[in-house]
Order: sequence, then structure tokens, then C-alpha cells
Amino acid sequence: MTKAIVRWDGTITWKPPASYKSSCTMDVTFFPFDRQNCSMKFGSWTYDGDMVDLVLVDRYVDRSDFFDNGEWEILNATGRRGSRRDEVYWYPFVTYSFILKRLPLFYTLFLIIPCLGLSFLTVLVFYLPSDEGEKLSLSTSVLVSLTVFLLVIEEIIPSSSKVIPLIGEYLLFIMIFVTFSIIVTVFVINVHHRSSATFHFADMEMRSPELKTRKGVGGRRGGAPPRGREDQNHAWAAMLEKATSSVRYISRHIKKEHFIREVVQDWKFVAQVLDRIFLWAFLTVSILGTVLIFTPALTLFFSSP
Repeated sequence: MTKAIVRWDGTITWKPPASYKSSCTMDVTFFPFDRQNCSMKFGSWTYDGDMVDLVLVDRYVDRSDFFDNGEWEILNATGRRGSRRDEVYWYPFVTYSFILKRLPLFYTLFLIIPCLGLSFLTVLVFYLPSDEGEKLSLSTSVLVSLTVFLLVIEEIIPSSSKVIPLIGEYLLFIMIFVTFSIIVTVFVINVHHRSSATFHFADMEMRSPELKTRKGVGGRRGGAPPRGREDQNHAWAAMLEKATSSVRYISRHIKKEHFIREVVQDWKFVAQVLDRIFLWAFLTVSILGTVLIFTPALTLFFSSP
């Protein structure tokens, strides 16, 4: 039972001791830099306007009894009077609209800044030497971290299939970004460890002409040495031929090793150049993507209600 104040002019003031709870559909497109417009409508659907009339005392809601909230800030709270008519009767109502702005400091510190840091860690993957296996480990760790952040955000924001939240778009962008960086890193490491295995070095051998002694008069070879000396010369010639063959083999082997080293160094240089190209390309894409995604939300956040 509550008290009603009856005045001399017939005005009755009744303040019901009740707490009204209202819910409204949230637009999480620009979460966590979003604004929400929630409305509360008061009216009588039992008595028409001739029996119960609602009068709007002030257009602006008195916020002297409002408590500060750590997540939301009231930008504007206004009321307006309207009426609904049918064939015979009319029904007055009063609608109060509350424009709320989310305070994004908590989400900025614990969600957005870590995501920005992870995105730039992905860029630093291409700054590591090409022969380091930690390049893939770093990229995979960043991808797992982003997946955890996505699960955390899914629990925070209201479930909705109509729009994708801003922070969700950014996380998906970074996850695609990191996945592509892993593919590129695998390609660069493969290039770095390539060699000349598919190249076959041609065996080149120079044959010396066989020298014969000159024939003398009557068909005899002129200046022919005695038999013992001739055998000794053949032995020295065989040893010299073996030594020459060994020298040629060593020379071919050294040339081949030198060629292989040159090819390997060329592939390493190509991998280093690719790393630098992808470093600047990914850095540019990361900065542009971040600016393009967050600019509309920040513009709306700092604009007047």
C-alpha cells in the first residue's frame, strides 16, 4: 500500500515504490566504441486518454539520483509524449530515450592493445634470419594467442548473427594475416635451404695427344733408346698420367664445391630479399588495416551525441 498526495486543485501525485527493468536490442557493430539508444515507454493500455492522461513535466530527465557506472556513460536522456489512437479511443504514452556510451578503457587495455602487439609480432617474424626455425614457432604462437582472444571476446559481447563486432573483425583480419605469414615463412625457409642438387656439373676432361717417336731411315725409329731405358720411361709416363688424373679430379671437385657454395649463397640471398620485401609489405598491410577498421568507430565515439 502506497500513499497518494491529493492537492486542492484535484492533482494527485503517486510515486510507486517500484524498480523498472528494461532491456533493449544492442548494436555491437562498433564494440567496444559503441553507443546504444535504449527507450522506455510508459502508458496505460487499460484506460483511454479521457480517463488517464500522461503529462510530460520536463523534456530532459533529472539525473541527480543516477549512479555512475564503470562501463556505461549516459550522454543524453530525454522524454517525449505521444499517443496511440484506434477507431474510438486514444491512449497517451511517454517515451524516455537514453543514449549510452560504453567506456572503452578496459577493453582497450586488455583486448585491443594486446591484439595490436600480436599483429606487429607477426611482422617481426620476417626480421628473424631465414635459417631460424623459430620463425614458424613464433607465428604459430601468435595464431594460438589470437584464437584465445577470440574465445574471450565471444563470452563478453552479446551473441548476434546480424553484425560482426569491430573487435571481431580486427581479430579475424589479424588471424588471416598471421595464417598467410606462416605460409610465406614456410616458402622463405624452403628457398633458404635450397641447393644445387638438381644441377649436374659436367665432367670435363682434356685428353693429351699420344706422342710417338719419329721413324728413321729404313723404317726404323730414329733415336730409339735402349730397351731398359724405354721400360723406365714407360713407368715414369704411367706415374705422371696417374698424377695428372688425380690433379684433374681434385680440380673438378674443387670447382664443383665452389659452384655449389655459390648456388647456396645465392638462394640464401634470395630468401633474405624475400624476407625484407614481406616485412615491409606486411607492416604496410597491418597499419592500413588497423587504421581502416578503427577509424569509423573512433569517429563515432568522439562525435557529439
